Amino acid sequence: MSLPKRKYTAAELTPGQTYRVIKAFKDFDGITHSVGETWRFIEKNFLPYDDGLSLFVERNGQRIQYRLQWREDAQGQIIDAFSDFVEEL
Repeated sequence: MSLPKRKYTAAELTPGQTYRVIKAFKDFDGITHSVGETWRFIEKNFLPYDDGLSLFVERNGQRIQYRLQWREDAQGQIIDAFSDFVEEL
């Protein structure tokens, strides 16, 4: 019997942890993150004025910023259920 999968939002990622996309999603810039994409989480930044959540990751040796907007009409549902879109490796 396996343990239930830990649920987390995009704001609760663990620095240094590697993640893999398990369900494709589009970020604020319209970039599709496809199933199988992997990266190591570095840090986050939240801009309250625009509800902007930036995830800084390392992918293929490069530091990359993924922008999301924590609003219902943007990526709010993705951010809230991020563990449904990416898994910890």
